[in-house]
Amino acid sequence: MTSQYWDAGQAHAYHEFQYHFPEKALAGDNGGLGAATFALLAGEGAHLVVVYRPNRERAEALRQAVESSFGCSLSLVAGDVASAGVRLAYVTATQKLAAPLAGVAIFPGDPARVAFENLNRETLLASLESNYVRPILLAKEHGTTIESSTDGGNVVLLATMQALAVFPSSLNYAAPKAALVHAARILAQQWNRVGVNVVAPGPATVGMATASALSGKYDRHVASGAVSRFGRPETSPAPCAFFSSRTITSPVRP
Repeated sequence: MTSQYWDAGQAHAYHEFQYHFPEKALAGDNGGLGAATFALLAGEGAHLVVVYRPNRERAEALRQAVESSFGCSLSLVAGDVASAGVRLAYVTATQKLAAPLAGVAIFPGDPARVAFENLNRETLLASLESNYVRPILLAKEHGTTIESSTDGGNVVLLATMQALAVFPSSLNYAAPKAALVHAARILAQQWNRVGVNVVAPGPATVGMATASALSGKYDRHVASGAVSRFGRPETSPAPCAFFSSRTITSPVRP
């Protein structure tokens, strides 16, 4: 069964990295929300370094689409951010940019769809690693780098609506994401020059939520008005891009 609210043409456009952002809207993952956020930041003139795994072909397609559309450079770093070596390569790549590191948007994760009766130590630990440990380690290293800069900057973490509201069968995925939300509050107190924010999107037509939205899982919520519509990549990444580009000019503490 396919969702009655699914727009196949629109989904295909997003797969090809074709977005329709309002011009200069911010003035003054597999092609999901991460890719749309990169495109939005590129349109604002940002220099981008993107870590990806494992699809090199898809990452190259994103790079070509962003560079041809916005005339900017996008550097790629391959690997799993769980590896200290990959995180170091990421930091090294940002140091080669023409400007200091101003922000990092951290989108790694895994939907971790496991039926309740199949939950065990291994599945719980795997989800915790993907949805909490990796993003926190990356946030720690980049936040520390930004803290040492003169102007400071921002760290943006991606959670989910399931971290904030109770959804059946979401235990394996939602709990680590809820921990991520709380960790962001702690990190915000860790640094003086680094803003820390979390974006928790609902069901969208791109990224990890695609299969659930396409299957009709959320149709009854759309029909009832509880969810006004599926999230779109032109709108959902806007908070991520806003928080990533916002400059911290006054430290919280001297």
